[in-house]
Amino acid sequence: MSVPARSLRPTPGQTVGPFFAYGVEYDRMHQVVDPYAPGAVLLGGTVYDGAGAPVPDAFVEIFGADSDGRVPHDRGAFRRDDHTFTGFGRAFTNDDGHYEFFTRNPGAAPGRPAFFATIVFARGLPDKLHTRIYLPDDEAALTADAFLASLDPAERASLVARRTEGGGLHHDIRLQGEGETVFLAF
Repeated sequence: MSVPARSLRPTPGQTVGPFFAYGVEYDRMHQVVDPYAPGAVLLGGTVYDGAGAPVPDAFVEIFGADSDGRVPHDRGAFRRDDHTFTGFGRAFTNDDGHYEFFTRNPGAAPGRPAFFATIVFARGLPDKLHTRIYLPDDEAALTADAFLASLDPAERASLVARRTEGGGLHHDIRLQGEGETVFLAF
């Protein structure tokens, strides 16, 4: 008995979102540390689309080293216990495209710049976008970094946060267009 040949049509492409809240939310997900913990900083910004409009239904994930520059390996990112630093957080943008995290300034290896590894999910994207948010505090390390040195000044600026008056960090993410954030290929 011969099996008839079948032709399968490819599954159509899908974009990320817009239903992020289903299965990805958890309690205090944007609080990498307690907002009142010693050394806590507020990291926030706005996600913009290619036309410069805020994206109200994106979400951003960050992962950062501890203040000594060590990558955390502790469990607990999804069950906050108020003392384990996992370095991981997730935040949705609000109606104005704004996101925020309570976290710590990540440390870095000597001579290397400190940064948060960052992932952005938004409607219309065929996949998540990887980028970095660098701390602005060590200009010598930023200048010496091989990756940052390979970028033109505008591209480099798209990756470096600015320090706010209160000691927090502000970093906008532009998905495309003028001032587009540099995204990394994985």
